Amino acid sequence: MKPYFSYQWHITDYCDQRCKHCYIFSEGDPDELLSMELTNMRKVLAGIEDMCEQLGRTPYLYITGGDPILHPDFWKLMELIKSKGYRFTLMGNPFHLNSAVCRRLKEFGCEKYQMSIDGMRETHDYFRRPGSFDCTLEKIDILKKAGIKCAIMSTVSGVNIKEIPQIVDLVVEKNVDIFAFGRYCPTSEEKDTGIAPLEYRKLLDTLWKKYESYKAAGARTYFNLKDHLWTLYKYEEGLFTIPESAKENMIYSGCHCGSGHMTILPNGEVYACRRFDSKVGNALEESLKDIFLEKEEKYRSFEKFEKCSRCELMGFCRGCPAVAYGSGGNFYGADPQCWKVI
Repeated sequence: MKPYFSYQWHITDYCDQRCKHCYIFSEGDPDELLSMELTNMRKVLAGIEDMCEQLGRTPYLYITGGDPILHPDFWKLMELIKSKGYRFTLMGNPFHLNSAVCRRLKEFGCEKYQMSIDGMRETHDYFRRPGSFDCTLEKIDILKKAGIKCAIMSTVSGVNIKEIPQIVDLVVEKNVDIFAFGRYCPTSEEKDTGIAPLEYRKLLDTLWKKYESYKAAGARTYFNLKDHLWTLYKYEEGLFTIPESAKENMIYSGCHCGSGHMTILPNGEVYACRRFDSKVGNALEESLKDIFLEKEEKYRSFEKFEKCSRCELMGFCRGCPAVAYGSGGNFYGADPQCWKVI
């Protein structure tokens, strides 16, 4: 097991946007928008501390929502996290950021603030809300001046795939610290990301060459290869080789579901991964350690992967099981964008 265990913690459902690919609002507004009470947030932090102490892991928190800053006790939570000395990233919207807020976030130990750019201006504002694109660009500089790393995340689908190279150019121009992207994960009646496998490989090839060009030119942006199909691409291009010491049926990298990650929602529900229907327990009623060791065991049955278990890259890739689930209802099904013939 790797030393860090990541917790994606949704402390509130409240949000200024109604993004078309949002897990909370993808099928319309829910009956009730929830925010975790301060007493329960203390309980969750205690559960995280207990789990990591017993398993010899170090927690890393990804605090999100909704927009976490909209939580009524957001700053009290910041005080709690600072008192624990935990490292954390915030994932939210740009709308409530200003110089004073960002300086305060830095004082509480915020390392990174992640925002989204899902296309150029017209496309991004179509996904999110009018004015969101320009507001996001404005807040990049404010975050950086406060000493907080700015991360930009894009969600790729058939609607915006042709604009992703332009987004890369934009984030480099703005000196964004980290850029990554993941694929749209179907969450409602739509079961297709709108991307053909070879079309996706072509995107990776285009971006890899762009990344290498920018790195050679001294660009400061770190390109995080978040999508695990990057491993397949690099393997085919001779940029990744399977280590001679690698053992068969051993997992080294790839999807962290069931091994190094869990999601906690405002009502305490724990999901193995937020990107698909994977509820495994409740952090307010059960031990997080027991949830991880016992109820997430089914997501560690790697031999069940229908395609990946027959691939030499099984221990390093496995694509995105959440996208496979969203597309076909099977966590162990083939990744719909995987182009490899087995």
